[in-house]
Amino acid sequence: MCYAVPVIVFIDDVSGNVSKQWNKHHVVYASNANLPREMIEKEFSVKFVSSSPHASPIELAKAVCDSINSAAQNGVEAWDCKYDEEVLLLPYGFFFGGDNPMQAEECSHNGLGCNLFCRTCKVGGTKAHKASEEGFLELFSEGPLRTPHETDAEIRRQLSMSVLPGAQSKVDSARQATGVWDSGLHSIIHTLIEMGKQLRKARPDNSQASEDAIRKQLETELDRLLQPHSVDDWINPLLGLAGVNIHMDTPTEILHTVLLGVVKYFWGQTVHIIEKAKSLALLEARMESLAVHGLNLPAFVPAYICHYRGGLIGKHFKSLAQVMPFLIHDLVPQDVLDGWNVIGELVVLLWHTSIEDEKYTWHVSFYFMVLHYLIAAVGPSI
Repeated sequence: MCYAVPVIVFIDDVSGNVSKQWNKHHVVYASNANLPREMIEKEFSVKFVSSSPHASPIELAKAVCDSINSAAQNGVEAWDCKYDEEVLLLPYGFFFGGDNPMQAEECSHNGLGCNLFCRTCKVGGTKAHKASEEGFLELFSEGPLRTPHETDAEIRRQLSMSVLPGAQSKVDSARQATGVWDSGLHSIIHTLIEMGKQLRKARPDNSQASEDAIRKQLETELDRLLQPHSVDDWINPLLGLAGVNIHMDTPTEILHTVLLGVVKYFWGQTVHIIEKAKSLALLEARMESLAVHGLNLPAFVPAYICHYRGGLIGKHFKSLAQVMPFLIHDLVPQDVLDGWNVIGELVVLLWHTSIEDEKYTWHVSFYFMVLHYLIAAVGPSI
C-alpha cells in the first residue's frame, strides 16, 4: 500500500539564547498535514528539521526540497501498525508557513515597499497610479496571479542586468517595479555590480577598458562565483518544487496580518481620537466595569492596556476586538464604530477551528471588503 503524505513546512527566525539578548537562528519544522487538527497542534506532532545561525532561509529550504524530492522519488518504507502491513510513504510539499517577511522571502518577493507589493498577485502600481482614483480602487481587488515560472524568469533577467553599465539602477528599478528579489542570488548580483563599478572607473592615465572587455570579465567572474553549481542551483528552490506553487502555498498568517496589522493600527487611530477628546480615562473606566468572565479572554488588565496602549501584543488586540464596540459607542465617529463592529465579526470568523458553513469564504470576503472601505474612510494610511 502507498500513502501520499502532505508535509507542512514552517520556517522562521528565532533567538538561540536563554537570555533576552537576540541571537538570530533560522529554524525549520515539519508536520504531517494528514493528522487531525487535535493531533497536529500538539508539540510531539511538530518535528524539528534543521537550525542554523549562518545558513539563510533559502539555503535551508534547498535542503528541505532535496529531502522531499528524494523521499518522493524513492519512497519511505514504514510499518502500518493498524493494518499490520508494510507501506510506502510518498511525501510532498503541502504549504509553507511563517510570518509575512519570511513568506515573502520564500516567494522571492521584496516586501511591501515595492510597487507590486503582494507576494501572491500583481496588485498595485507606481505611487502616482495608486494615488489616482482608478489605481486606488484596484487595491480593493486582486491583481493577476504571480507564477513561479514568471518569478524565475525575472530573477534571471536581474542577474543578466548585473553585468551591464548602470547595473545598480537597472536592478533596483526592476526590483521596485516587479517586487521580485531573490536572496539566494543577492550576494552574487551585489558582487558583480560593485566589480563593474570598479572596472568602469577611469584609470590614472584616463584610459578605460572597452565595454566588451568589461562585460566578458564580469561574465567570467559570474561563472567563477556560481561554481561548482549552475544558476539553477542558486535560484530559490521553492520556485521549482514539484506540486507547489509557492506564491499560492504560503497561506496568510493571521496573527501579524490581522491582530498586529489591521487591528493594531485601527486601535491606534481610535486611541488618537479618544485622546484628542480627553476621554481616555473614561475608556479605562468602562474597561474596568466590563464583565469578561463569559468571553474566554486571557488576563484583561485595563490599566495596563491604556498605559501601554502603544506597545500591546496579539492577545491584547484579540481581546479588544471582542469588546471595543461596547466601550466606544459614544466616544468615536460612526465610521470608527462600524469598523470595530466589522473587526469583531471578522476575528470570530478567522479564528474558527473548523469550517462547516459553505458560505464561510463568502462571509470572510464580504467583511474584508466592508472593512477596506471603512478603513479608507477613517484613515487611508492604515
